[in-house]
Amino acid sequence: MGLGILEDRAMDGRVPGTTRYFDDPARPQYAVEGGRGLKTDNSGPVPIILVPQPSDDPNDPLNWPLWKRDLITFTLSMAAIFATSLGSILAANTVTISLYMGHNFTDVALLTGYFLLGVGVAGALFVPSSRVWGKRHTFIFGIVVLIASSVWGGVVGKQKNYTSFLWSRIIQGVGCAPFEALVNVAVGDLYFVHQRGGRMAFTNMAVFGGAFFTPIVVGKITDTLMWWWTFYLEAIFCAACLPAIVFLCPETAYRRDKRLNTDMLAGSGMVAMENGDEHPLSPEDDGHHSGEKGVSGSSSSPSADGRAAVPAKVSYLQSLAPFNGRKTDESLWKLALRPFPLFLQPAFLWACLIQGVLIGWTVLIGVILGASFIGSPLWWTEVQTGYAYTGPFLGAILGFIIAGGLSDWTAKVMTRWNGGVYEPEFRIVLVIPQFIFGATGIFGWGMAADGLLEGKFGFAVPLVFFAFEVCGMVIGAVASSLYIVDAYRDLAIEGFTCMIIFKNLFSFALTFKAYYWLITNGSKATPVFNALGAVTVVVCATSVPMYIFGKRNRSFFHRHDILRMFGLR
Repeated sequence: MGLGILEDRAMDGRVPGTTRYFDDPARPQYAVEGGRGLKTDNSGPVPIILVPQPSDDPNDPLNWPLWKRDLITFTLSMAAIFATSLGSILAANTVTISLYMGHNFTDVALLTGYFLLGVGVAGALFVPSSRVWGKRHTFIFGIVVLIASSVWGGVVGKQKNYTSFLWSRIIQGVGCAPFEALVNVAVGDLYFVHQRGGRMAFTNMAVFGGAFFTPIVVGKITDTLMWWWTFYLEAIFCAACLPAIVFLCPETAYRRDKRLNTDMLAGSGMVAMENGDEHPLSPEDDGHHSGEKGVSGSSSSPSADGRAAVPAKVSYLQSLAPFNGRKTDESLWKLALRPFPLFLQPAFLWACLIQGVLIGWTVLIGVILGASFIGSPLWWTEVQTGYAYTGPFLGAILGFIIAGGLSDWTAKVMTRWNGGVYEPEFRIVLVIPQFIFGATGIFGWGMAADGLLEGKFGFAVPLVFFAFEVCGMVIGAVASSLYIVDAYRDLAIEGFTCMIIFKNLFSFALTFKAYYWLITNGSKATPVFNALGAVTVVVCATSVPMYIFGKRNRSFFHRHDILRMFGLR
């Protein structure tokens, strides 16, 4: 048993996701005896074994300069901020839009709910498309849809056309879907295991944290220009992102030789790697290999010594193409159905709950926050209500700092304690700060919101608890994302699809019930949020068995492929 993780006997511990040579706390994965023939990062005083192993292809994203990979990540993250900001763009204007359009609070809440529904449904379609043809075309298509639908929303919103405005919100969700579903997956494409933690925290901060900055500025924009101008400005900022995505973000998906995925090898393939064989065969290869395939999607021909010839580097103009070949030979419809059986796999269900539940509570608080602060006894304006999101925005920043600082550090330290063997379950340790901040925020918000309306607390108290809840949400999003990428990288896209479907449909359902729950409890938030807090405690507690049995779970589902059982592989 390594640090409380039960060892697997069926595969003699050689489980996909478990990697060796991950030791020194300052140098995550260094070469020791048994690592002959593996490529290393020699930028530090001790060579770092690269997981996964890069190919010799110059078109392999893992071979690109780090500054180029970071530029792609930064560009996609900036676009993700504007895309996901549409989820909270109405938060400060709940009462304003209700009065302007003549609809009740639930109807206004559903404008956010249907946006989330659009994200969830579209995400299930974009993901298989990205598996077949790569991610670049989805990002370009998504940003174009965001530009058009934001202009649409501004025009019909001004005209008080609720039905058309509702449809524009659904289409905005469609445009947002590629950024919610695939930006984190791109991190797995671009970086080695020891480089992912901080960058995954950054992309999660962009995807989730940026939404909390939006109401701060939206309130002021509404007061100065009118609320529909928020959509016009959204279109302008997305239009500015379009050329950056087109010219700075080449395709990150790469058709990789299975033998290079050292974090996914098991059995004979892993043994070969540890014995120093530069060209081990994974079980799937079965002794046959058609050659490495780069971003061009074409097979390289074997050279005289029997190894695959290195493909030519594609030109910059060629890299601008929205498509550059298929990334898999599997059928599109099978890939579209793949995420759904994974809800039966404990690891993916755990990730959905850890990420989705706190996101749902965040949406719930956002839906009712405007009514709480704009009504009696505070009678705040849209500007003041928008400024109320300063607390959760700072909470998101704090969550980013904690997750970014702890994610790789805890993995390095625990790997050293584990004799140089890295287990993806080490990422689950991040749930501890998620539980502390998230549960405190949920229980505290209910008490503080009631105390605010009764005159017992100032307005800052519930906002502090909201900040705690958002901090826990961001940490949980990072923990679940890192675990899925490290433990099931071959299913990372399907895993993120599961998470995006769950969290958006769950949040959509909550928008129907937000005001109903308050009304049925006499407008008291404490009973509602005590129940939500109890759910949070139970969900976080599932991390204990997931940590203990996670390795055995990986082994079991490697040997009993759930997708193969459903005829999807």
